[in-house]
Amino acid sequence: MDKDFSQYTKIINDFRGQVLKGDFEAKFAASTKQIAKTDRFLLKMELKRLAAPCTRLVDLRGHVDGECRAYEHEERIHYLDDLAIRVFEENFAFYGGYTFGVYESVMNTENNFRVIYQRDKGNLSRPVNTDTTKVLEKQQYPAKRFYFGHYFDRAEERMNFAIAIKVTLAESKVLDATSSDISVHGCKFRLNQIVDIQLGQVVTLEFTGFEQEFQFGSEKQFTYRVQNIQATDSAQFIGVKRILEQGSELDGFQRFLKGFIQGNKRRYKINLDNTLAAIQARSFEQFALPKSNELPIFIREENSTVVPRFALTCNNSQATFQYWQDEKNDSTLNFLVTPDRLERLKKAAALGKSLLVFSFIHKSQDKSYFYSADEKQLLDDEAFMKQYLGFAAAKSSFAITDLSLLHVDHERAHSPLTLANTLPKKNAYLNAKPSNDVKVTLSNIPLIVVASDITDAELKLEYSKLNYDDINITKLKKFGHKRLTNPIKVDEVGINYNNQRQEARFIYDTEVVVEAENVKWQGTTHDFSISGLKIELNKSAVLHKGDIVYLTFPKLQKVTSSYDLTKLPYEVMRINKKKTVIHLRVFVEKHQHIGRSFFKLLIEKNRDKLTPDEYAMMTKGQAKALRNIYSYCASIPHIIVQTSGSRYKMEVIASSNLEKSNFLFVMQELSDRQNYCNLYPLLNHQGASATASAVLKKMQDSDAPVTDVFYIAINPSEDIVEKAVKTKLESELETPLAKRTFIRSALKKGYFFCIQLKLSRTDDPDMNHLNPELSYVSSYAIHRGKQIEQDIMSVVGSIQIFDITHEALLRNKMLADIES
Repeated sequence: MDKDFSQYTKIINDFRGQVLKGDFEAKFAASTKQIAKTDRFLLKMELKRLAAPCTRLVDLRGHVDGECRAYEHEERIHYLDDLAIRVFEENFAFYGGYTFGVYESVMNTENNFRVIYQRDKGNLSRPVNTDTTKVLEKQQYPAKRFYFGHYFDRAEERMNFAIAIKVTLAESKVLDATSSDISVHGCKFRLNQIVDIQLGQVVTLEFTGFEQEFQFGSEKQFTYRVQNIQATDSAQFIGVKRILEQGSELDGFQRFLKGFIQGNKRRYKINLDNTLAAIQARSFEQFALPKSNELPIFIREENSTVVPRFALTCNNSQATFQYWQDEKNDSTLNFLVTPDRLERLKKAAALGKSLLVFSFIHKSQDKSYFYSADEKQLLDDEAFMKQYLGFAAAKSSFAITDLSLLHVDHERAHSPLTLANTLPKKNAYLNAKPSNDVKVTLSNIPLIVVASDITDAELKLEYSKLNYDDINITKLKKFGHKRLTNPIKVDEVGINYNNQRQEARFIYDTEVVVEAENVKWQGTTHDFSISGLKIELNKSAVLHKGDIVYLTFPKLQKVTSSYDLTKLPYEVMRINKKKTVIHLRVFVEKHQHIGRSFFKLLIEKNRDKLTPDEYAMMTKGQAKALRNIYSYCASIPHIIVQTSGSRYKMEVIASSNLEKSNFLFVMQELSDRQNYCNLYPLLNHQGASATASAVLKKMQDSDAPVTDVFYIAINPSEDIVEKAVKTKLESELETPLAKRTFIRSALKKGYFFCIQLKLSRTDDPDMNHLNPELSYVSSYAIHRGKQIEQDIMSVVGSIQIFDITHEALLRNKMLADIES
């Protein structure tokens, strides 16, 4: 219409979505009695036009002063910025659907360049709430929550299908309803009123919409049990499951439904909600867990005691695993997780707390002696606690480990794909359940102790200020661990979603000389494959990943004259923290590599005599089962970093138990949207954000994580987020006094948090792990499949959030004591 309705904006807003209601005419007449009849008629037509369904797609990219992203609604993909999304959802709620009123409101947001241009020319007045909107935008850094491990398969496919149903409740009360989806054994229907209905209640359904066109037997009414209930302001969605006698065969109605769904599911679309949710979370899990910085230690019950049995490792947690190894590379994790310490940890976990452990390693005559003390042990004698920490911090091996406790849910060893039994046979192994051997191995593993190394240079520096001149040596020795004659066996299990080994490895011990830049080291091989080796050196080597070294095999040369096994080039692929264990891959300088040819022949002629390496001998499926169990209960969250053009965006926060984090709880309270966290406390600091972006652009996926520490004060009495939150980098609080002043001020007004962030560059995804569900989605909703694939490919980084508030408070209290 060409009529200018700007003077009637208030009336249009008041009657948004009201034209279809029974009382519209009376209310409209009462509100417009002062308006001329012609204008009143045109206004009513305008309201009806705005309430008419719309199918137009909205693409605001390049048209608004904001960052646009894909926004899916009712199987349509729009490209909207945050303000447009907020306007869309607000107007959709008023109109009850996607109408021209919704479309036009989104096209006329105040940050639209066309609107700005017209306003500047004086054709449009500035909305009253413009400043408020901009402030709210500045205060909100929304990140949607995703949960690892919570993937729920459906026994059968559901088809989105709307059909008339009559629902009979108790006392023969009959209601009209409409189905929203349907399966062979279940159904979800909508009631356009709120009725008293309970979970577990038995109802009778009559599918009147089917009866007009189809015949499926003499029976018309079928009994269902209520499984779930979702309520809105004016409607209820009821999920029900068919009640059948156990072992009964499909009746006529079920056979009809089975054929009807199979023949029409592409037309009416399969309900993909659970698969979409699963593949999104599963993809983020695949990026985050291989970059986790904590070390999950699986504890086994053995002869009435508990000992570490497995440790899940990745590149970022390797340093923690290697720290707890002696000079022979035997594990000493039993020094970190002692039976007594585990009991103290259980008590702390019951209160929702973790346990800090302070450790160092004393070297004498090439032997390692471990010392560790947890905070509960040290708090019994606060004077000695300061001495112990000062003494430990003076050592280069000083470490602070935060221990938390998780309970093993053995049912989670299997993480099913959400494909409703449609997985092709060739890919069925991806959904295989753990074998009986795996179940037996896991049966006596009740707990996981998560060890998080939170040590950094600034922490060491501050603890080193504690005086230890007159430390009691007798007391100190009590915290030393006796060396074991029979070290415990802890299997290291890599967090991998794809088996990175392309060749079989075999255990083999032979002398080797490693040479680089005229420096030689003596060592022995641990294992070998055709294209690679693992070597332990007698002394530390100054080598790094990517270096080219030359190997000579003296003993092997004696058994062959056909191959020259001297100075063979290999590339360093990985080296441990102690610089004694290196992983190597053949480096081809010209056309062939003599070492590869020799080891290939050695394997071919001696395969029956060679022993496969221990990892290869691990029970099949065991590594996957351990990873699944941990992913379901992991509580340390990750922020997923994705590319958006030339910039980075952080709009996803993922973990398994987000509710366990006090800091995340506060960020949820700061959010203006349900199921979202407001990352304002972390992202509002422009200096930190700019530095993180610059670092990420230069990082490689093999680089160590970059750590930063935030001091955050939150005043819950302030309604405006910008006023409620104050964030400082640790480097900005240059002295211990400045930190204590910040902490005291924060606690006086509300909450204080000390947050350690660890930024890592993520690896490329293993699409074999994701393709089954992705293909399933794409076959029924290709646009959704493409969007999820784009989201997966846009992930470039992971930021893990460690709440070290307890340690910060403990440390600053001790430093305050010595200065007072």
